Amino acid sequence: MVLDRVSKSYSTGAPALNGVNLRVKKGEFVFIVGDSGSGKSTLIKLLLRELTPTSGTILVNGQSVADLKPRQIPRYRRNLGIVFQDFRLLKDRNVYENVAFAQRIIQVPTKEIKRNVPAILATVGLAGKYKAKPKQLSGGEQQRVALARALINRPPILLADEPTGNLDPKNSWEIMKLLEKINEGGTTILVVTHNREIVNEMRKRVVTMKKGVIVSDEEKGGYIDEN
Repeated sequence: MVLDRVSKSYSTGAPALNGVNLRVKKGEFVFIVGDSGSGKSTLIKLLLRELTPTSGTILVNGQSVADLKPRQIPRYRRNLGIVFQDFRLLKDRNVYENVAFAQRIIQVPTKEIKRNVPAILATVGLAGKYKAKPKQLSGGEQQRVALARALINRPPILLADEPTGNLDPKNSWEIMKLLEKINEGGTTILVVTHNREIVNEMRKRVVTMKKGVIVSDEEKGGYIDEN
């Protein structure tokens, strides 16, 4: 994944991103940190191709993201798992169906879905919860379902946007340990977070953003206070 001199301006105010250069190697685990308004969310939206850059180049798996035609975007996104702060589960469907949904969209045969969903639920520690509806689950369990859904199609890259933002410390750590385990299996992981304790404890690569630029990029880094 390569961002080369990427800028993104909206119609009002200063650029959300201003000449950002970032290279993430296959299999890396990277925290993206910074205050609100630093450009973290814009970065995620550019990688998801919800936005296109005003200038610069974004390459994911060797593909120029900005050059994708609308019909190519769904296929491109299959290479990306995405987990949000607010889970975004289908409230009227049980755990099994929430996870299976990601496979039905890409027309995986039912026989394979019946094999894949229990396997990924076991990976995230929810083997016994497949019949439960989201409202019957704790926040930590709901985020595990979201993680299972993001991983079921085996994307090479996982984007996690504030994945522990709605969780208590115990569940936050469990989700982060799960992400670490997934990363050890070869998945490239980018985590946007405000959680200083987790960033400082895990000692991964830390990219710090401020006002649309990268101000620090440290291997085995920590959370830099900008105050």
